[in-house]
Amino acid sequence: MARKVYSQEFKKAAIKQIIARRHTAKSVAQRFGVGYDTLRKCVDAAQFNADRSLIPADLSLEQRVGELEKENARLHMEHDTLKKSTAYFAKERL
Repeated sequence: MARKVYSQEFKKAAIKQIIARRHTAKSVAQRFGVGYDTLRKCVDAAQFNADRSLIPADLSLEQRVGELEKENARLHMEHDTLKKSTAYFAKERL
């Protein structure tokens, strides 16, 4: 079976539905006719490779602050997880 290749515009539209508009990945995958896992991989890659915040600039100030606080909490959690895993693997090597 041939592997499907999606255009960048298609990926951006699907990712925007999930990140900016807060739709679930499952509902977007059904609407766009793609697999859930495929869509999640695209979203994860977009979030990992983002050069800037994924929070839309056209939100009100209060909404933007709330979104930035959520993003900050997520980044702190990722940082703590990486710190703990590094300490675990460093201890394992000794």
